Amino acid sequence: MRAWRELRRAASSTVSSSDGVFPGGRPRRRVWETSLSPLERVRRLLPPEEAEAIGRCAAAPQTSPEEEKEAAAPHEAAGARPSPFRSGELALAEMRRKYNMTLKLLCRLAEGSVLTSPGGLLPHRDIIGQLPGQILRTSGRARLLLRRPSLEEYVLLMPRGPTIAYPKDISAMLMMMDIHPGDTVLETGSGSGAMSLFLSRAVGPKGRVISYEIRDDHHSLAKKNYRRWRASWEIGHLEEWPDNVDFILKDISTAAADMKSITLDAIVLDMLNPQSALPVLHPSLKQGGVCAVYLANITQVTDLLDRIRTCKLPFLCEKIIEVTYRNWLVLPAKIKNGKSSQMVETQENTEERPQKEYEEILIQDQVVLKESEYHESLSDDAETYCSVPYVARPSYWQDAHSGSDSLSEKRKKRSTKIMDQSLPFEMHVKQLLPSLATTWRLSV
Repeated sequence: MRAWRELRRAASSTVSSSDGVFPGGRPRRRVWETSLSPLERVRRLLPPEEAEAIGRCAAAPQTSPEEEKEAAAPHEAAGARPSPFRSGELALAEMRRKYNMTLKLLCRLAEGSVLTSPGGLLPHRDIIGQLPGQILRTSGRARLLLRRPSLEEYVLLMPRGPTIAYPKDISAMLMMMDIHPGDTVLETGSGSGAMSLFLSRAVGPKGRVISYEIRDDHHSLAKKNYRRWRASWEIGHLEEWPDNVDFILKDISTAAADMKSITLDAIVLDMLNPQSALPVLHPSLKQGGVCAVYLANITQVTDLLDRIRTCKLPFLCEKIIEVTYRNWLVLPAKIKNGKSSQMVETQENTEERPQKEYEEILIQDQVVLKESEYHESLSDDAETYCSVPYVARPSYWQDAHSGSDSLSEKRKKRSTKIMDQSLPFEMHVKQLLPSLATTWRLSV
């Protein structure tokens, strides 16, 4: 028995001394070396030709369905890139003025034309071919930021006849009416075409906007502004602006026969006497549809309420809101010499440091500032050394709509200051009168 144990010990010592090799020279096979994958087991059962084909397929790189779709179809991001300015489209030029004011100029680009600004001249040929968002210099070395106008900016800067509905009021009315793509909306009072443009975008290509206007000059101007925006949009964008607005030169109170074959999802009334149009329009408005009325003062609201009550029209007054819009100025604080006042350093920041450590920190701060040149988020250390106190206050000019705001706008265009003290007090009162919007829901 003792001899048998000594023989086993000698065999185990021989295996350990040869680093996993048995005395006969045959290497010891471990469990994880002998285990085969399912594919390897199948390959050993197949003929050599088929086994090689399976190995080549397994070694080929696998692509996801998303990658195959991107490789097969053209890349869509190339079409989404901003295209340069072209002749015939609208361009908006912004120039900084005194008293933190921004002057905006709207122009249609054309070869041979020149953009005239208080800072000098800029030929249109220097703008055509440039990407939006670039800053160009005029002949007087003034800096102009060129970009494509938004719909809000176009409405505020386009040629006007009557006073327009401001974008802030239009946005509130669109939310009140809850217009969806594909709806049919009736508008009375085309005016300058501001409401028609926003309604056209809200109903989409499958929707329809019917706009009635009684005055020939307002009718022509609204059509001109609408076509001008569509033409510029088609040049600068891949998709077309929908041609879904029908401008009709007719008094809405005499259009009862036209309304019989139309089912309306919503109605917008922007006219002096909306009570004269409700008896004609309410048979065409669907059950539960919304009629939004845009009025300038509260006396018109009371007249409308009285007319609906006396005529017993099937409308329910849902809400009467006052649309306000307040601009703010948030600027760095300045001392009397015109320089920005710096943040006062604390006692911790004024402690003496070794010269070498100060140089290293200075280099690090320079790198941080260079990387975050166009970012507002800074670290705590950067805020301590770079921030300045800010002053916030409401702007002197507040955008509000009333029946007499056209006079105040003309005064604003003639004045380059934020506020002219020579204006009479009554004009300031009229200018701050907000607009009133009411919604009426058709009921049984």
